[in-house]
Amino acid sequence: MTNRLADFISRYATEMPEHTALIFKAEQMRYDHLHQQVEDFASSVLSHGMEKSDRLAIYLPKQMQTIISMFGASAAGGVFVPVNPALKARQVSYILNDCSVKYLVTSADRLSNLAAELADNIHLELIVLTGKIPDVLPELKCRIISFDDFLESATRKESQKHDGTDEDLAAILYTSGSTGNPKGVMLSHRNMIVGAESVASYLKNTSEDRILSVLPLSFDAGLSQLTTAFSVGATVVLMNYLMPRDVIRQAVKHSITGITCVPPLWIQLAELDWPEEAVNSIRYIATTGGRMPVPVTRKFRKILNKSDIYLMYGLTEAFRSTYLPPSEVDRIPESMGKAIPNVEIMLVRPDGSPCAVDEPGELVHLGPLVAKGYWNDVARSAERFKPAPGQADLDNPEIAVWSGDMVKKDADGYLYFVGRTDEMIKTSGFRTSPTELEEVIFASGLVDQVAAIGVDHEQLGQAIWIIASPRDPKGPRDQQGPKDQQKLDIDKILSYCRLELPSYMVPQRIIEMANLPRNPNGKIDRKAIKAEVTAEAFENQGSEA
Repeated sequence: MTNRLADFISRYATEMPEHTALIFKAEQMRYDHLHQQVEDFASSVLSHGMEKSDRLAIYLPKQMQTIISMFGASAAGGVFVPVNPALKARQVSYILNDCSVKYLVTSADRLSNLAAELADNIHLELIVLTGKIPDVLPELKCRIISFDDFLESATRKESQKHDGTDEDLAAILYTSGSTGNPKGVMLSHRNMIVGAESVASYLKNTSEDRILSVLPLSFDAGLSQLTTAFSVGATVVLMNYLMPRDVIRQAVKHSITGITCVPPLWIQLAELDWPEEAVNSIRYIATTGGRMPVPVTRKFRKILNKSDIYLMYGLTEAFRSTYLPPSEVDRIPESMGKAIPNVEIMLVRPDGSPCAVDEPGELVHLGPLVAKGYWNDVARSAERFKPAPGQADLDNPEIAVWSGDMVKKDADGYLYFVGRTDEMIKTSGFRTSPTELEEVIFASGLVDQVAAIGVDHEQLGQAIWIIASPRDPKGPRDQQGPKDQQKLDIDKILSYCRLELPSYMVPQRIIEMANLPRNPNGKIDRKAIKAEVTAEAFENQGSEA
């Protein structure tokens, strides 16, 4: 019976102890060794006073200690908070303060950058440092100890672990927070266990799989890859993504069978050569974190002609939500599929009534994957976690996630992403999906990265602006060496848009940007792009005046 997240590891430590659980660079760790390290960590953190549901943050790249810390804190009855290693000191400090982190696992070099921000932190009691410990450490109010010494400091016994159920809090995942401060999504053991088992069932994962961990573990999809693998006793290869070519190298080196990435990375990977070794070993690829451009999907059907392609959609607030079966990818590659096992998906109008076929509505997610709300934020929790449609008047309604995503459904029940309710462009009286615009323009073959935004306009309501980087026929930077200067052919793009789009969707302005901003999870950040280009336009207008 699995009712705690760390039970996945203990199960396979018993059933197949010598099977490889983790690979990182030259290191390999078997399930029995991982289980022992997790147990040692749990005992150590209990010895240092961890109470039930205390928060332990991990601010590290992907490495063995990262995984041990996450599952060790969970095994002890605590809550792990994976902090994206790309975040800067001020952002990290906000997260540590927001959820009153008591324990922090990081490295000496990262601590030196954090020290000034941590000087006034009243919650931290212990910092555990990986790697070589310098002779001089920052002077902080909390104790600092090496990871190795920490594991050897255990005095608590197995019987002293905190009791709990699968409804207890297991993890807090902070969203990227493109506007305002990030929100901490509270996930229970049940959320993560059912989510892992559901995803493993449709991906057909087994212990024979070797899954390449590309996405950040602070991202729900990245963490899902890890838990999904552990739910079936598979092997996870940890990598800290640098360049697209590195993904292919790792796939070949470790005979990878499964890879999940966000669309911007798949777009770059589609331009590279995939060796026969990778083509033969990869059983499936999956995409999440946005809609995969149809031309890229079709290109991968040719590149990886022996692999299944899963197009997936998920919410941090519900871990995973929908997938399109590989059997439907050729027929409806623009679809996000149907609900994953154990999940119910509804599309509703603003009044909560069900949408008709092909009528866009808000996606509402119901079932055991619905998170427990946002940490320490009752107001924002009430906006997103509400009674399921039609249950508002019940005494004990089921709580659902109201996603804020506009989605439509065809006659066969397949779902199609339209756009965010807060990013829909309202121009000339029409509601326009930025995702649809981006896909059309990407299909022109004239751009590499593209984002569509709506900018206030006196006559139109909102004008459509397209921000894009030029496509280089020589391929991605890591394939060709120094990148030649390319220019965006704005006239060609406009001509293409006039042929392919209704007049109200033709952009009023096209702006060239060499590298479009992305959030820490690798998704193109429309809000950051809009802030940058509109501020620049305003400054130019002022200087011209």
